Amino acid sequence: MSPYANAALNAGTPVEGNPRRTEAWALTEAGRRMALAARGSDLNAMREVLRLNWRLWTIFQADLTLALETPEGAEPVTPSDVTLNMLTLCQFVDKQTVAALGDPSPETMQVLIDINREIAAGLLESLTKEERGEGTAALAEGQPAQVSAYG
Repeated sequence: MSPYANAALNAGTPVEGNPRRTEAWALTEAGRRMALAARGSDLNAMREVLRLNWRLWTIFQADLTLALETPEGAEPVTPSDVTLNMLTLCQFVDKQTVAALGDPSPETMQVLIDINREIAAGLLESLTKEERGEGTAALAEGQPAQVSAYG
């Protein structure tokens, strides 16, 4: 089974108090909607789902950026590699979305669909590992056990 199919099956619906599952669901749902719109020929529908996905990624970017802000008088926050990689990915999604909005087609949307699918699958995999107790050692050592905008 593909990682996206797995993510779609496991994402279910958002769960209150579980940001990673909610993020996985949102990414899966946005990817599903983009894939559905990409199969049609309605440019307005394609642009609508592209804007929806862009808003989602803007939320991720804002949350990651806010987490890096240092309160006055506090020691500066050093971002993790995961945070920096996610911020870089957010910038890529911004650029890819602008390009896709200018030329909405299945080809221009596929990159965004694939990114959503892969990140959702990774979030769900980290949840599964954590539920099995495999992520606790990494957390105890201060290493990120997930790729989540909410840490």
